[in-house]
Amino acid sequence: MRVLVIGSGGREHALVLALARDLAVDEVHAAPGNPGMAAAARLHPVDPLDGGRVAELATSLPVDLVVIGPEAPLVAGVADAVRAAGVACFGPSAEAARLEGSKAFAKEVMAAAGVPTAMAHICAGIPAVEAALDAFGPPYVVKDDGLAAGKGVVVTDDRESALAHARTCLGGPAADAGGRTVVVEEFLDGPEVSVFGVTDGRTVVPLMPAQDFKRLGDGDTGPNTGGMGAYAPLSWVPDGLVAEVTDRVLRPTVSEMARRGTPFAGLLYAGLALSTRGMRVVEFNARFGDPETQVVLPLLESSLGTLLYAAATGRLDDLPALRWRREAAVTVVVASPGYPESARTGDPVTGLDRAAGCDGVHLVHAGTAVHDGELVTAGGRVLAVTAVGADVGEARARAYVGVGQVRLDGAQYRSDIAAGR
Repeated sequence: MRVLVIGSGGREHALVLALARDLAVDEVHAAPGNPGMAAAARLHPVDPLDGGRVAELATSLPVDLVVIGPEAPLVAGVADAVRAAGVACFGPSAEAARLEGSKAFAKEVMAAAGVPTAMAHICAGIPAVEAALDAFGPPYVVKDDGLAAGKGVVVTDDRESALAHARTCLGGPAADAGGRTVVVEEFLDGPEVSVFGVTDGRTVVPLMPAQDFKRLGDGDTGPNTGGMGAYAPLSWVPDGLVAEVTDRVLRPTVSEMARRGTPFAGLLYAGLALSTRGMRVVEFNARFGDPETQVVLPLLESSLGTLLYAAATGRLDDLPALRWRREAAVTVVVASPGYPESARTGDPVTGLDRAAGCDGVHLVHAGTAVHDGELVTAGGRVLAVTAVGADVGEARARAYVGVGQVRLDGAQYRSDIAAGR
């Protein structure tokens, strides 16, 4: 089959690499892609938010399947435009993507479906935020209701910092007059786990769980980011966790979306906290997670293209059980100086050939560009250095050997990804 991947980040590069090594896939295209994808896919300079242009590209190539990577095109309805053009598309409709586009909507769906999640207040102004903060007490959890590229959440013991984030989310000084909302939640203790569910709107096929590291600094310090690293598999998760998440979270949510007349077909990502009161959903995403995708897909032995095409065409029931490599994967994100507040761009990045030559290592580009023939930074998260090994310890050691070969002035990366796992 011929596949077109929409997006330009690390998640999309990981998808391109997995599809390129898939024997069921004959040709991979990406739009707009990034410099790292050029070795495995043909790139097309198309705006990923322009549904008409994406559909036109898909039909003109032509391709059998479009895979939409980022959340913004999904919320903008690009999947709807592709399907309207008669091309199979992996990614939910704009209506279904509201599960990620609005945290308040996701809470409403979870309540209707009986999905365990944190208690929350949906707040339309600062007085409501203040009351919710007082009701829950510290640590305070304040979330932007809309899309925020993984950086819309603040968890803090400082009430003023929580209020400041709420004001920013609500629109600044006129925070009580803009019609926007924020979500204030109870704090959930315990480790977090990410579980992906591939679904055609009826059947759900769960993937291997992974754990990502959201904070910028070692020891989970510093501000929240889009993710600074991840690893899989997770030897410490309770037996039966995937089955429990599928039965109590993924299937009920998919069923509730179908009941509402907005079936969810694509990738339903459940971010979970294994709290002292049991498993709870922290958030839903409507697409593959980043950087968890970078460690889950290298361990998948089954055909990714066949899996995604079956989900896009309503045929997941026909697939055999997924097969997984009996190895481990670790990815470490290398970020620009200033990330996540104000990432510096345009800095040269070198050493990539040396890094990719390390045993078990491959590189995933997230925020790079070519300027005057030189690879430079073009975003906050620049690269994900990913390694596969016999176990987490070996994969981790290999990943950090690869990181050590990358040269970027002022680079930021955590030194404790998957430490002690």
